[in-house]
Amino acid sequence: MDPFLTLLHSFSSSLSESELSDLKFLCQDKIGKRKLESVRSGRELFSLLLEQRAIAGDSVGFLQTMLRAIKREDLMVRLEQFVEGGELNAADQPDVNEKRLQKAAIEVICENVGRDWKMLMRSLGFPEVKMDRIVAAYPFNLHEQLIQSLREWQKWRGKDAKVADLIKALRGCSMNLVADRVEQKLLQMNTETK
Repeated sequence: MDPFLTLLHSFSSSLSESELSDLKFLCQDKIGKRKLESVRSGRELFSLLLEQRAIAGDSVGFLQTMLRAIKREDLMVRLEQFVEGGELNAADQPDVNEKRLQKAAIEVICENVGRDWKMLMRSLGFPEVKMDRIVAAYPFNLHEQLIQSLREWQKWRGKDAKVADLIKALRGCSMNLVADRVEQKLLQMNTETK
């Protein structure tokens, strides 16, 4: 399945009627009036734009302009992640056990790290630009900023993302209590699987 079509499908399902109407207005110079009037969903609109070659997986400029115009920063961030290669190959992902441990560690971190989340992400070597994009997409939701940053860190590092790196970064930021809680959770998970 084409990852770009999957992305467009998810965008389509998250658009409100007024946003769809705004997008249709912005497409008047790309799609004829009669065709635009028949459009009832984002999926139909994106299909027409694909047919007209106004958007494509390697040509997203017009799509970015439209998303910016309707002020959907969250969708712009997802599109930028797609363009930057946010789609991971299975070979570049950590093994199943490491993913399970990371998920548990991230849950503990999100429950216990607050406003100092950027310090943690810097300690992990996560790019400042990516953090700024996440803050722009979730401006008033500190918890979501941290979750999305950690998910992006996982994607960015791929199979090199390790729980040990998270613990080391926590200790480097003097968040020893959180690091202890992560280790405790991992120990608890290891004893449950035996």
